[in-house]
Amino acid sequence: MELLDHGLMAVGRKLSVAAPKKYPDELRQRAVRLYRESDPKPVIRRLAEQLGVHHEALRNWIRQAEADERHDRPTSEMAEENRRLRREVAELRRANGILKAASAYFAAELDPTRRRS
Repeated sequence: MELLDHGLMAVGRKLSVAAPKKYPDELRQRAVRLYRESDPKPVIRRLAEQLGVHHEALRNWIRQAEADERHDRPTSEMAEENRRLRREVAELRRANGILKAASAYFAAELDPTRRRS
């Protein structure tokens, strides 16, 4: 998958449009910073209401920011790379299965003494 101009992504032979972000990155960063710098920690639901964002979105941003700082959990970039690699592995396995089946078929055609499965 490669990122093209205007947010289009090439996935295999298909083009898909990347979903627009509902909240700007600046708002995400500000919200996480406000949560972290507050003492005592605010209730996430109330802080989210004050910022005009969904409370689960704020909760996810906070979790992801904590995960990005920890070294025992994958960062968002690593998680995206893992998803990309899993898709690529699945595609390669499908292609490999097709090639194996074609190879067996043509081998049977060339050698009439072999039985077809």
